[in-house]
Amino acid sequence: MEKHPLFDYTGQHIYVGIDTHNNNWRTSIFTQDFEHKTFTQNPDPDILVNYLQRNFPGATYHAAYEAGYCGFWIHEALTARGIDCIVINPADVPTKDKERRRKNNRIDARKLARSLKNGDLEPIYVPDRASLEDRSLIRSRRNAIKDQTRYKNRLKALIRFYGIKIPAPFEKRNWSGAFIKWLEQVAFQRPTGKQSFQFYLDELKRFRHQVAELNRHIRQLAQEDRYRDRVNYLKTIPGVGTITAMILLTELVEIARFKTADQLASYIGLIPGEHSSGNEDDENFTDITPRSHHYLRSILIECAWVAVRKDPALALCYTKLLYRMISQKAIIRIARKLLNRIRYVLKTNHEYVLAVVQ
Repeated sequence: MEKHPLFDYTGQHIYVGIDTHNNNWRTSIFTQDFEHKTFTQNPDPDILVNYLQRNFPGATYHAAYEAGYCGFWIHEALTARGIDCIVINPADVPTKDKERRRKNNRIDARKLARSLKNGDLEPIYVPDRASLEDRSLIRSRRNAIKDQTRYKNRLKALIRFYGIKIPAPFEKRNWSGAFIKWLEQVAFQRPTGKQSFQFYLDELKRFRHQVAELNRHIRQLAQEDRYRDRVNYLKTIPGVGTITAMILLTELVEIARFKTADQLASYIGLIPGEHSSGNEDDENFTDITPRSHHYLRSILIECAWVAVRKDPALALCYTKLLYRMISQKAIIRIARKLLNRIRYVLKTNHEYVLAVVQ
């Protein structure tokens, strides 16, 4: 005989907050009318889905968890199983004062479920799997460059520590092939000194090779159909090359998700902070907001320094800005203008044309 559930939740909504960890999930479930339960489960989407279907048959399920080390596979798995899942920026979850002072996994899960039920959560954008994998290649290059810089600094520290003088031709042209050959010939009194120095030098060579290989892979990726045209359009903007274009495309993924230029600038962090209260005359704007996409913001500022040398309109604007602020602040405003140009090129799929200053 066919079994029928004792309760039918058709038309009702169930809200699930998940505090994700490597070994387990802390899960909190709210119905429309009350808090159901908070419990610990293995980190398996099927366990959660089976629990919901068994206890709340016919309901519409909603879930939320914070973005973090686990990425977006949980979102992908729950969505594929019919659950309306969103991913949240941890800084945007409404938090009571007592929840800040007494923080644990149970409180975090209940906070997510409660806020989801109240409609207080704004989801972040979740890229598709192909975009995430392409992005991982670009970020691998960034990590390799960081490691390469680390060993450069260690080698220079050893040189200074032992008072070894760098020849004049290499004072301002460090890390060329000729400089590396000079480093290989640096002499030490003891084999141990040479061994430690050579270890750092070998690691530097290894990371230099990795960066070169990753650059090659990225340039190959840029020639694929999904990127080729947009990369070529972006390269018409002063300061933007193939690698920078691929960084922009893999980090932003879809420019249409930013409805306005201000939304895009806010995402990257090229807007001022604000501390205001009372009437509008008391508005107090601070330096650029610390909340940002640090990688993209630094890349855009680097591009802006190049653009002010190659784009006449941006060069004129930069010169005028220098009359009332220091160069570091002026270049931030140039980076914002450069971002507007990038947005225009990506939205219209047209090449950028340099403005002519009369």
